[in-house]
Amino acid sequence: MTKIHRTTGLVAGLAALALFVAGCSTIETDERTGQRAGTGAAMGAATGAAVGIATGGFLSKTIAGAAIGGAGGFIYDQVQREQDRD
Repeated sequence: MTKIHRTTGLVAGLAALALFVAGCSTIETDERTGQRAGTGAAMGAATGAAVGIATGGFLSKTIAGAAIGGAGGFIYDQVQREQDRD
């Protein structure tokens, strides 16, 4: 992979992450839910990027990590809400 491809992949991955996090924080009506989903997306993207750098497929693994992390953050928030009700 050439240097230009790596740079393009990095920029595209960061742009996708920024859009995903921004979407989470504006779609959710509750601020805490958006924060947890955004944090999960950021952590997932970082993990996906690290795996992508080590094994190849940087962009796809970064985006997949962000999606999985965002979903995990949302699910965690819903579980916490349910526990707070009890």
